[in-house]
Amino acid sequence: MNWKREDIVNGFREKIAAGKPIIGSGAGTGISAKCAEDGGADLLIIYNSGRFRMAGRGSLSGLLAYGNANEIVLEMGREVLTIVERTPVLAGVNGTDPFLLTDQFLREIISMGFAGVQNFPTVGLIDGSFRLNLEETGMSFDKEVTLIARAHEAGLLTTPYVFDAEQARQMARAGADIVVAHMGLTTGGRIGAKTAMTLDVAARTVRTIVDAARSERPDIIALCHGGPISSPEDVAFVLQACPEVDGFFGATSMERLPAEIAITEQVGRFTSLTLSRAGAGAARAAAR
Repeated sequence: MNWKREDIVNGFREKIAAGKPIIGSGAGTGISAKCAEDGGADLLIIYNSGRFRMAGRGSLSGLLAYGNANEIVLEMGREVLTIVERTPVLAGVNGTDPFLLTDQFLREIISMGFAGVQNFPTVGLIDGSFRLNLEETGMSFDKEVTLIARAHEAGLLTTPYVFDAEQARQMARAGADIVVAHMGLTTGGRIGAKTAMTLDVAARTVRTIVDAARSERPDIIALCHGGPISSPEDVAFVLQACPEVDGFFGATSMERLPAEIAITEQVGRFTSLTLSRAGAGAARAAAR
């Protein structure tokens, strides 16, 4: 499908004006994408962490050297783009990859049918001395800002993760259509984070980020993501506490956590069954 960024954005603005949040969903598999689309997701986003997450590994696997992130996204795209029927799909692009031929890669994802991009893996999730050294040696958040600017120029929808007010301003200036205020690794489930800020703090942080983005571009769309914002109830809290937010993007929240709950419960229902002829098996074994 040939997507036009303006059509997507205008559709989102109409939905927001009607009082409905924009909901984006990560998709690590084709069935995740299909189910998210059937559930009404406005956006589908695929990036390398989705593959690791649905393989039972933590989402931060996507930041480590377990494969070429951009090549993994192309592989995942062949699985997801061939099953999605009506929902724009975004590619997570590792903009800090020093070997990325950015314009060529963007042309390739456009030809495959992707509607836009997100900056993932992102150094925004890294802090401390390691982050400082990355910035000092050219693998910086600025490279991700440049990626978003180039994608915008190429006509792609751009929905970057941002982690603080200054990054929000940078991405807004680069032409981002949507900023996603990232509150850190999502909590919950078997492989989720155990340490996160409270929902109150998350709501205040999201507001600071949204205000910064809109100081550059008042019309920019803003979503929240991650950290303690992991359930529909959590999202409802943030939307109430921070009316400036236009919706939510979930990845772990949309596929790993539901899969953990549903599969565990379904298998448990099977394993709790009993044979209709209790003791029949034991009697046959004794007769042998």
